[in-house]
Amino acid sequence: MATLSGNGAWLPLQRPAYNANIDGLRQEEYPMLKDTVYLDHAGVTPYPKSLIEQSSKHLMQHLFGNPHSNSSSSQLSTRHVEDVRLRALRFLHADPESFDLVFVANATAGIKLVADAFRDQPGGFWYGYHKDAHTSLIGMREVASEHRCFGHDDEVAHWMQILSASSPGTPSHCARHDLFAYPAQSNLNGRRLPLFWPGRLRSSCQSSKRKVYSLLDAAAWLSTSPLDLSDPSQAPDYTVFSFYKIFGFPDLGALVIRKDSALPFSSRKYFGGGTVESVTCTDESWHMRKQDSLHEQLEDGTLPIHSLVALEAAFDVHERLFGTLERISSHTSFLSNHLYESLSSLRHANGLPVCTIYKDSRSSYQDATTQGPVVALNISNSNEEWVSNAEVEKLAAIRNIQFRTGGLCNPGGIVSFLRLEPQDVRRNFFAGQRCGNENDIQQGRPTGAIRLSLGAMSNMQDITAFIRFIEEFFVDNACPPILGVGPSGVKADFYVETVSIYPIKSCGSWQIPPGLEWDIRREGLAWDREWCLIHQGTRAALSQKRLPQMALLRPTIDFEGGVLRVRFDGKLPPSIPNEITVPLPLDLASFQDPWPQSSRTCCPSRICGDSVSAYTYASPDIAAFFTAALSTPCTLARYPPGPSSTRHSKLHLHPSRHQITPQASRVEHPIPGAFPPTPPPSPPLPNTTDQPQTLPILLSNESPILAISRSSLNHLNQTMALKSPHATPAPASVFRANIVLAQSAPATPIPYDEDNWTALRILHAPSLGPSSASADAPSSSLSPSVDLDVLGPCRRCQMVCIDQTTATRSEEPFVTLAKTRRMPGQGMGQKVFFGVHCALRGGEGGEKRTVRVGDRVVPVRRRSGEGEVGDV
Repeated sequence: MATLSGNGAWLPLQRPAYNANIDGLRQEEYPMLKDTVYLDHAGVTPYPKSLIEQSSKHLMQHLFGNPHSNSSSSQLSTRHVEDVRLRALRFLHADPESFDLVFVANATAGIKLVADAFRDQPGGFWYGYHKDAHTSLIGMREVASEHRCFGHDDEVAHWMQILSASSPGTPSHCARHDLFAYPAQSNLNGRRLPLFWPGRLRSSCQSSKRKVYSLLDAAAWLSTSPLDLSDPSQAPDYTVFSFYKIFGFPDLGALVIRKDSALPFSSRKYFGGGTVESVTCTDESWHMRKQDSLHEQLEDGTLPIHSLVALEAAFDVHERLFGTLERISSHTSFLSNHLYESLSSLRHANGLPVCTIYKDSRSSYQDATTQGPVVALNISNSNEEWVSNAEVEKLAAIRNIQFRTGGLCNPGGIVSFLRLEPQDVRRNFFAGQRCGNENDIQQGRPTGAIRLSLGAMSNMQDITAFIRFIEEFFVDNACPPILGVGPSGVKADFYVETVSIYPIKSCGSWQIPPGLEWDIRREGLAWDREWCLIHQGTRAALSQKRLPQMALLRPTIDFEGGVLRVRFDGKLPPSIPNEITVPLPLDLASFQDPWPQSSRTCCPSRICGDSVSAYTYASPDIAAFFTAALSTPCTLARYPPGPSSTRHSKLHLHPSRHQITPQASRVEHPIPGAFPPTPPPSPPLPNTTDQPQTLPILLSNESPILAISRSSLNHLNQTMALKSPHATPAPASVFRANIVLAQSAPATPIPYDEDNWTALRILHAPSLGPSSASADAPSSSLSPSVDLDVLGPCRRCQMVCIDQTTATRSEEPFVTLAKTRRMPGQGMGQKVFFGVHCALRGGEGGEKRTVRVGDRVVPVRRRSGEGEVGDV
């Protein structure tokens, strides 16, 4: 165990050694890890099966009452609470004569309890924290009267030297209670900070008479290593941690208080049930707090007694399965060192490293006192371009590998390792970057990291599987991505093979019948993604990524009946019909909430990260139908087009600067419903040099229209077949495109020709099919054209692996796309692309623009070194 010698030096933990018993243990105790590589133990570690069984058995055999009573069941609860409290203290080698333990929800709740006590002091408090602190520690600065962030260990040491050399301050200064907080282990990269700081701080304050207390965040440390509080003179004043990071279950935390450091809590003003002896609340405000123990004063309300019963079982099972934390530390140190060395050795064909690992210079993966079992990294390609962490996660999901990416609740560590300035963080935020979204590469630089963290039940197979995953997808072996591969100088013509809309976002498609001209608006195709399903609790839009059975919801536009028909091609309870209808016209009586005409601030729904105001259907039958189909409490909402539209295409997509003169006539609109005969133009966003103009969209993810090429799809399927002769070809439906373009000339297919497109001109042919849409058709026989801007390539995710007919998942075609179509994405890191985003050029003023199956399509291409050149 990590302890201190008399001179403040660290005594090492056991030498790293692999625990071979883990392999058999996982099969018996961790069935949830079957076929899974779990590398997020720093978030929460999995719980063993016998823990759930033992705690459940105990709960079934005994009756536990509210501890704030004298009944037999209540007294049984009280005994269990005090027994497990003592056991938790002994787990830390903390003498109950010197320490008390307060049960809280988690480590953050313990931090907040300390913050409340210091905030309520009459003179406020000074607060110092280390840059490696978790966000929860940093947040305490907002209630401090003064605060300071220590950017380096040397700054902390220098500050303590100044305290030690200082003479006593003013009486008011000496009376104030100040606080210094830091993590025992960085939750970013596992670097372990000095445990001797609390004792040294206590000694430094003796000469200055300042009262500076220490708060240690031990949540990450205790997940795999022991903490020894046997010497109160060297121990932190306050220590917080979470039991679920150690045992997996129950979801509880603790605040350990050194009894000699309890004075600041006497300033805490709030009191809850169970913490006071007597209270008046009528003619005067008086109360008397409990005095017997600290935990009685600070545990507001009834404790989670059943969770504490489970905690007692957790100690038993953990000791039986793993022995001691020292043994876990030895095992995880061995694995993390192997992981670190394996990742460090990965090289591209040109010799450049694959991974940039964020290891502190003062830590060593061979020394568990300086480094925990965590590896933080980013990945770059052979051109030294960063790979988006979102793309890594998408592929990892296909392989069932789980880890964490993003800012990792460690802003100080992130900006330090990534060399970001405060203005960079603010600029990235206003550019749309959020922790966990796809905009994780800004101006060619990463905004977060990948964190791999190991736990007691991690094994060598986990490490091997992850290394193979990186080698398969991210080590460049001199195989460039496939771009347009046609003969040099050959230009292909295309025709519209299919036109599809998706009336309900993320549900099934409806193909436009051949011969029917379909309207195009600035927001996209008519009726495309005008509805969505929202969760009844969060009001967030649902997606096939999480609910693949949404593909079995088949909407159909019935113009004669004036309704949207939705059929579910799955199993429903007998009381639920397999089809419902929704009126196409906007009838406000059908919705729960009035449309906020006078205010744009009312945004009750979340669509792809955007806040929007949408109509929510009031019919309980509609809610019951979709809830039964998806086994998720949800209902239908509508977001119609028009001047109320507040969503726009993503900032990385913008129209090409090449201009084609529009050739459309002004006509009356024939289709009833959401698109009025003379729709008002959607106001464009202000266009600036650093923010390109964006276009209005309804509920699509990124742009008004998505198009794919049949030639590219055929080439993708051929590539898949070369890898596996028995591979099932990917149908066009998995890409959920609005328009599928098939090549009419030349005879030789040109896959990925769309990589060079800047615009598309749709020429209406007099009849259908590739013959009538050939390049030889005279322009005089064609109707007025429609011009679409190509906004950029479409970023792909694992959703393309969902079969749109059966709603089943597979690995393809995303695995093959990731190996052949990962390219730089306009300064946003390496992305996987297939298809192109498009938008109508012009379209204001009510002009009718249409598309139909068989229309000829002539691309406008960009030539290298010559800017943008049109073929028309």
